Amino acid sequence: MIRKIVNPDTSTWNELAKRPVKDLEELEPGIRQTFKLVQELGDEALLQLAEKYDGVRPSQLLVSEQELTSATDKVDAELREAILQAYNNIRTFHEKQAEKMQPVETMPGVLCWRKSVAIQKVGLYIPGGTAPLFSTLLMLGVPAKLAGCESIILCTPPAKDGSIHPAILYTAGLLGINRIVKAGGAQAVAAMAFGTESVLAVSKIFGPGNQYVTVAKQMVSRLGVAIDMPAGPSEVLVMADEAANPAFVAADLLSQAEHGADSQVVLLTTSEQLLDAVGKELEKQLAELPRAGFAAQALENSLAIVLPDTAQMLAFSNMYAPEHLILAIKDYESIAEGVVNAGSVFLGNFTPESAGDYASGTNHTLPTNGFARAYSGVSLDSFLKKITFQHITPVGLTNIGKTVEVMAAAEGLQAHKNAVSIRLKEINNV
Repeated sequence: MIRKIVNPDTSTWNELAKRPVKDLEELEPGIRQTFKLVQELGDEALLQLAEKYDGVRPSQLLVSEQELTSATDKVDAELREAILQAYNNIRTFHEKQAEKMQPVETMPGVLCWRKSVAIQKVGLYIPGGTAPLFSTLLMLGVPAKLAGCESIILCTPPAKDGSIHPAILYTAGLLGINRIVKAGGAQAVAAMAFGTESVLAVSKIFGPGNQYVTVAKQMVSRLGVAIDMPAGPSEVLVMADEAANPAFVAADLLSQAEHGADSQVVLLTTSEQLLDAVGKELEKQLAELPRAGFAAQALENSLAIVLPDTAQMLAFSNMYAPEHLILAIKDYESIAEGVVNAGSVFLGNFTPESAGDYASGTNHTLPTNGFARAYSGVSLDSFLKKITFQHITPVGLTNIGKTVEVMAAAEGLQAHKNAVSIRLKEINNV
């Protein structure tokens, strides 16, 4: 079960904060071969690799209009209603992120502004294996549509019968995404990066996946194709004190542990009594989970740490930089102000992390493995570029010209200086 540590010395914190790490470099040669095959054979490579890895050679690579429209009837009405509610909440939250900057006159005659422009071509990767993540399609598809991306390609692996999970197709239809490719793994990343007959090459790739997808995304990012963020196994850190409910805490820990054996969960608490109560709840709830095998393995790589006060819990959490942070403590509002490194934060006993995973409105595509120290989660901005503009009048150039000339000369860039000087002479001759 979960490893228990009481009042560790701060000198050991960095070691405790290390994630279970796999050496993924050994996967690169095989992925390079996949890349080469897709570049050489295009669609045929995707069909061959689907047969090899997914156990089926689809009769057609792209989801047909008939498959897309018939998916609605295959999704339970209650699930359709839930997806629609989640869609509305996610849309409401993300559309408020849009900003329009007003032009700024930095000095008389010098006008500067910035415009948000959608990335024209984006690719979304949605896993479809042990857990078909239609929720991730909402998290990526909603901001992509709000941003105004012209082309959205969706890649997801087929089932053994060549079909795509109906909940994924229903969600795609709800979003208005109709270019859906039956391809998974590194080959799907390659198709979106390099293009095939049926798959448009994109400028940025989004979405989680297994270790092959993760490494493939990192590899194409070195080749000039942008990715959403470095991604790794799911993780949660729960800060809990005597005000926490042990059953709630255990449920939150297990909700991340069930993602996979390589997930990690961390419990920080000021109460050994609470820790013991959570341990009992973990055993009880784990026994009832369909994915108990995954969760049990994840717990073996996880930590429960007793610390003397909330200040130390906050310090450890900021150093760890969790993907998800739950503050199950009585003074969560004041502690929340001190959070500087986290992907997404959940406040109080009645804010489960799974609400953010599905339907509260925030995005669940978040930085893992400590990348929350420098990366944000996916948002509307992830699908936009910011282009700056400026316009300088003759009066403006007269005002700013000397500054530019002096700075360019100091850096030894005479042509930069000349570009201003020649214009100033023209202005002064008028």
